[in-house]
Amino acid sequence: MINNRVKVVVRVRPTNSFAHENIEIYDDNKVVIHSTKHAVGHINNQISDWSFPMDQVFHNTAQETLYNECVSEVVDKALDGYNGTVMAYGQTGAGKTFTITGSTENFQERGVIPRALTHLFQTINSMVEHSVVVRVSYMEIYNEILTDLLATNDNDGRSLIISEDSGVMVVKGLTVRTAHSEEEALNLLFEGETNRVIAEHSLNHNSSRSHCVFTVHIECRSKTQSSSNYKISKLNFVDLAGSERLGKTNSEGLTKREAMYINQSLTFLEQVIIAVADRKREHVPFRQSKLTHVLKDSIGGNCHTVMIANIWGEAAQLEETISTLRFGTRMMCVANEPLQNVHFDPVLLVKEYEQEIKSLKMELAMHDTLANRSNVSYESYTDSQQVDLQLTIKRYISGSLPEIEIVNLRQVKEIFKQFKNIVLSQEKEIEARMMQKYNIDTTADGSKSSRRDSIADDGVGDTDGAGFGLGVAPTAAKLDKAAVVEARKLKSRKTPKEKNERVGSGAARRSQPQSPTEEVPELPPPITPALSSIPPLHPPSSPPTKADAFEEFKRERGSEINRIFVENKKTLGEKKRAAKELSANVNEARKKL
Repeated sequence: MINNRVKVVVRVRPTNSFAHENIEIYDDNKVVIHSTKHAVGHINNQISDWSFPMDQVFHNTAQETLYNECVSEVVDKALDGYNGTVMAYGQTGAGKTFTITGSTENFQERGVIPRALTHLFQTINSMVEHSVVVRVSYMEIYNEILTDLLATNDNDGRSLIISEDSGVMVVKGLTVRTAHSEEEALNLLFEGETNRVIAEHSLNHNSSRSHCVFTVHIECRSKTQSSSNYKISKLNFVDLAGSERLGKTNSEGLTKREAMYINQSLTFLEQVIIAVADRKREHVPFRQSKLTHVLKDSIGGNCHTVMIANIWGEAAQLEETISTLRFGTRMMCVANEPLQNVHFDPVLLVKEYEQEIKSLKMELAMHDTLANRSNVSYESYTDSQQVDLQLTIKRYISGSLPEIEIVNLRQVKEIFKQFKNIVLSQEKEIEARMMQKYNIDTTADGSKSSRRDSIADDGVGDTDGAGFGLGVAPTAAKLDKAAVVEARKLKSRKTPKEKNERVGSGAARRSQPQSPTEEVPELPPPITPALSSIPPLHPPSSPPTKADAFEEFKRERGSEINRIFVENKKTLGEKKRAAKELSANVNEARKKL
């Protein structure tokens, strides 16, 4: 079998009217087509001769010969863990279904699938050192609808979904049955065949109206070796519906609609083949149809693929023969990458690891004995051993123990673990002491609040609900309300003349003309804090945290400073407004001048 690409063979349907003048088959597996169609009355520039080199050509060949030379190697590789696909392609009536399933009337005319099942189970019976499980599934694609041919309920086949698992196409919901013998597998094949959709037209009395995929799932395990790995593979036998020309088949109604779906899916298949063969193409439209999506891993994937191109060697079918051979040559350009599918059983893998760990521990114990190191354990530390190691570490930290004797890596890891526990416990202890010393409670949301009593005499009050406030200033720092009221009354008694003079003096200082009727209110001077009136702050015996110090500053010294800050800010705002009004008056006076 040719590696790394699809193998394409041609099988010619036996007929009494073989077109010897139009079709020539050479010994080097080359098919040459001569067309006798000529145009009348004008120059004919159409190609009249075609040459198609193939891997093998079978003309008047028995079913057994075809299987032994093309398919048997794919079955052998499937038992070794490689995926395989055998596909039959061609026009309607060319013998695809006969090649894949064969005839039920004559034993010698069995098709590829019955012979592959016989070959498979005969090989399994000879593999006495291996345990092989065979499972079978059968589905069809009818009018772009997936149908399970082995489903017990008719509605089961309507919910099939195509998905991809690690590069392998999987049809979720598809019935997979176990076949313990060749007889059971053949019964499942015949059961699915009875559920297929067929119809009659002028070229074929039993024409398949759907694409069918018969899949054999193989799982192979060793009986003699207690190994955790096992091989999984699958064999796909694809019977494609034949392409039809409605002018020849004279199909009508439902048969015509079925032919349209068949031709559409085959067209999408050819587009996928062209895209896969083109190395420069980045996107391959596998999802255009259900057929191409199911065959994704068989076309340019992890699979050994063989395509059997069935042709009808009569002069009336020459155009369809050329189309089939063209498709075969394109299929030969598709490169596959077959890989052995080896999986690991997690249960057996854990047992292997446990056995390996046990052997390594025994080897370490032997090494310690030879190195005169006794009582060295490689098991996890017990609770009593952890307590003893903690006491040893505390002695080392205090200085009573000069050094800790290192025995193995397990001890080093446990020492680091106990060091971490000691550090965390000390941090929690220090935090608890600080909270107790500064009367800090932990609230429900994890934040901390101080319970220090506020100073009653000449101090500030409680802060507001937002967590920040200026509080209430001490009595000694407050201004006398009577003096403030008296100053405001005195200011209101001033005559307009005095106000105009004040405005005029301000304008003279700025060398700008102004109107004598303008009035500018006089603002009080800024308030400066009396540092002598601020009570001194007596720090605690140990420095508090930044948050506690800030809260304490707001309660004591910061209250007076915050009050002065707010009043100065208010004064600044009033002066800015006065300056703005003054500028407006000056501009108005300039306009009048």
